[in-house]
Amino acid sequence: MALYELLLPRMGESVAEATIIKWLKVPGEMIEPDDAVVEIATDKVDSEVSSPVKGKLSELLFKEDEVAQVGSVIALIETEVEKSTTVAAQPATPPVTAQPEKTPVKEALPQAIPGLEILQPKPATPTPVKDSIRFYSPLVRSIAGQEGISQEELDQIPGSGSEGRLTKDDLLDYLQNKKSAPQSTDQSEKSAPANPASTTKPIERPQAESKSTHAAVSAGDEIFEMDRMRKLIADHMVISKQTSPHVTSFIEADVTNLVQWREKYKAAFEKREGEKITFTPIFVEAVAKALKDMPMVNVSVNGTQIIRKKNINIGMATALPNGNLIVPVIKNADTLNLLGLTKAVNHLAQRARNNKLQPDEVKDGTFTITNIGSFGNIMGTPIINQPQAAILAIGVIKKKPAVIETGSGDMIAIRHLMYLSLSYDHRIVDGALGGMFLKKVSDYLENWDGKRSI
Repeated sequence: MALYELLLPRMGESVAEATIIKWLKVPGEMIEPDDAVVEIATDKVDSEVSSPVKGKLSELLFKEDEVAQVGSVIALIETEVEKSTTVAAQPATPPVTAQPEKTPVKEALPQAIPGLEILQPKPATPTPVKDSIRFYSPLVRSIAGQEGISQEELDQIPGSGSEGRLTKDDLLDYLQNKKSAPQSTDQSEKSAPANPASTTKPIERPQAESKSTHAAVSAGDEIFEMDRMRKLIADHMVISKQTSPHVTSFIEADVTNLVQWREKYKAAFEKREGEKITFTPIFVEAVAKALKDMPMVNVSVNGTQIIRKKNINIGMATALPNGNLIVPVIKNADTLNLLGLTKAVNHLAQRARNNKLQPDEVKDGTFTITNIGSFGNIMGTPIINQPQAAILAIGVIKKKPAVIETGSGDMIAIRHLMYLSLSYDHRIVDGALGGMFLKKVSDYLENWDGKRSI
């Protein structure tokens, strides 16, 4: 009999910790290889960790809602394996490439139980650091950056997490309290005597007033708590509206040629490739081309600095079966042909709906597309996916009578029309640039080559 240590696996380069959401097995329960043992959550996605070995779950080393570091031992499994056998823990789906050179180890635990031996060295406890230095999750750092919180100020905020870790809720509470602080300061400034010799005060940017609303509850109303993902979405949307002055421009596009082309080739494509070609990869291609033409839309803001992104990474908002939303990202979309984009779109959408996305697959987006037409909507005013500068909403394609120009004059014909709506950050994207970019996307769709092969 041997004791196997189940580790929290690496889930991406930027992920250093995860929250234990729910244990799927209990101590004493038998486990088969690839059985999911625990559900975990990062700032980006939820996933499961499976056991690579067969055995009996002996001990859980973390409680639900506790935070574990990557490489930490989270559970012990009694198993019958030879001494020389060493197996790495991995997520249930999909497996993560092992990176032993980055995983700290320490000496094997002494045998505390007769007949049991430790198969795998336990990761080392991190070396203690100065009290002023502590780990911050990517989400916490992102919020701090958007709110202009310096590292020194961040270090002073009390944390309620494990070992004093600063959680997202701690930071949001601090920001809310900070916004109410200037009211008392203003009163003291009014009562202070004026000093004409003093230098002029810099103009401060007004803070949005935070108002707490209380909804009336009637008999028969159902009240339930938001799930974890819905809370993250809610916070992200509020922060985006508080951060960026949103402007939305609209355009109507005639996509008749595109619709007829897809109708002509979709059956042959599905037979050849074993998957469907939707409109989404075509929209992604048009946006990638437009971003390459107008790189000042492919930007982010950092204080007073504009960061023009080298890569064109396009996120596609995907509705999940539980009603939540996630945005998987197609990396370097401008380097893929239409076939590659089609496979990437289908692959990511399927993994998103099956809750199998990895954290790296939802990060580093530079522009987002949301297809509201799939729900029959004509148009919308989407909220920017921070820290990006713009987001495109695609409306439903409908047959309408339209005036078209021909060699023999104008005529009315039945055409396939759709609305595109672009929301953009008016701090860095003016109406002229936003309007021209939207027109560029429309032109790529309207001028589709009906003889194009795929």
